Order: sequence, then C-alpha cells, then structure tokens
Amino acid sequence: MDLNLLPLLLAVAEEPNFRAAADRLGLTRSAVSQGVRRLEDALGVHLVMRTTRSVRLTEAGERLVENLRAPMAAVQTALETRENIPRGRLRLAVTSIAEDFLAGPLLARFAEAHPQVTLDVTVTDDEFDIVARGYDAGIRLGEVIEQDMIAVPVSSPQREVAAATPAYLARHGVPSHPRDLLLHRCIGWRPAPNTAPWRWEFEEHGKPFDVMVNPQVTTNDLRLMLRTALAGGGITFAPWDCMRDHFASGRLVPLLEDYLPPFAGFYLYFPQRQNMAPKLRALIDHVRHWDR
Repeated sequence: MDLNLLPLLLAVAEEPNFRAAADRLGLTRSAVSQGVRRLEDALGVHLVMRTTRSVRLTEAGERLVENLRAPMAAVQTALETRENIPRGRLRLAVTSIAEDFLAGPLLARFAEAHPQVTLDVTVTDDEFDIVARGYDAGIRLGEVIEQDMIAVPVSSPQREVAAATPAYLARHGVPSHPRDLLLHRCIGWRPAPNTAPWRWEFEEHGKPFDVMVNPQVTTNDLRLMLRTALAGGGITFAPWDCMRDHFASGRLVPLLEDYLPPFAGFYLYFPQRQNMAPKLRALIDHVRHWDR
C-alpha cells in the first residue's frame, strides 16, 4: 500500500469536500478522489461516502482516521524538529470562555513573530483527547485538564460572577444571597445538547456550595448568554473577564461578589513529547512571556 495516500484521507476527513481537501494539499480534486479510491482498493473497504457536494467518512473510515492522527502528527513533528524552525500548521482546541486568549492580541503578535506558522484554532467546549484528535495543544481551565498533560498558564486567576442590567434589577430586585437566584430569570450554560445546565458555584464562610438554577434561557454559546443579559433577559453567570467591559460601561452590574472566590485560570496544555515541534515550542515561549 502507498503510505503517501494516508495524508489524503486525513485531509478529506477534516474538510467538507474533495475540493477543499485538494486546495489544502495543493492537488487537483481528481487526484485526491483517485488517491482515496486507491487507498480503499488497497484496504478492501469503503472509507468515504461520496455525494455531489460533500463527503463523509464511513465507520471504517472514522476508525482508520482516529488511529492515524496521532502517529501522523508524530511523523510531522519529527520532520519539523530536524529543521528547528517554527513552521507548519499548529492546531489548537480552545474553550469558548478563554477570553484573554481569544481576544486577538496574543494570537496576532504570535502570527507576526512567526510568519511560517499557520494557526488553526477550533473553539469548542467539548471534552476530548486532543492527541487522538490530532491537535497540538489545547486551552482550558486548569481544573479540567488531564493530569498527564503539561500545562502553562495563559491567564491570571479567574473569577466567575453573576450579572444583570440595571433595568432588570430595577424591575425584579437585587439578589442578596445565591439562593435568591431561584426566584429570578436566569440565563445558563450547558456544555452540549441533552445535558443539564451548569450549576452555579459559590462559597460561603470558606465552604463551597452550588445553586442549581432553572434557567429560562440555556445555551452553549457564551456570546448569546451575554447578549441576552444585555437585552435585559435576566441574570447570567460567566467569567469576570468576559464581562469587565460591560461592568466598566455600566451596562451590566456584578452581583453576589462576596460569594465568588477566585480560582485557577486558563492553561495552554499539551502532551509530554521527547521531541517537541518548534512551532509548539514557539507558542509556549510566547505564552510564557506574554504580559497578562
């Protein structure tokens, strides 16, 4: 079997159609399609389902791609390490609430300093094995990162806070204790469909506790939460950094601050590797020297 066909399958798995995969690889559409067909013939199994507009992996194709991502990434890392120059595609999985990282300046300065590195950032709150999915690194809250990962701080300590507009509070009153939230219209977050809304966590007299609010609006999109709160839709709960500009302008009012202690912030995390790709090493150094 021609092992040069394997990168074709990976590109097809990550792009919506053969045309996009061909553009990414610098090949023609027919060359990619024929290459995948040759790979299927060599393995004796269908790997993709083709339509006029898109392709999708079969179950066999998904299994093969899942098993290929990590070793193919290791091969790419080995080749890049020989050159010792930051170059190539750097894939990152970033949680949607990492405001400092997603704000733009940190990434912009890194791209300016390393023009041969192409950043591919996926914003997702799904929890998964970044190595198995072919990512170089991820950014999440420190408390949810696997212990076998290496983690580098990418933000200062964080604090979640409840907030609402002055108009909403004038109509419905200001909660004086977290349990008062059960009497309010709340705007909550859930990680995925068919999962329970996130419990709102507090602390009183040094003891942590949570309140299971019953949100009238629930979403997995932090921006929608903020927009709904800014429109007077109720009380929402999110990291301070995501709302500080709205606090400064007076559009939102922070609530229950005495019950909201700080916690460890966001970290850039990655697996321990004997030979780290220069592109990832460059990002780690950039994050470590970034003025937070």
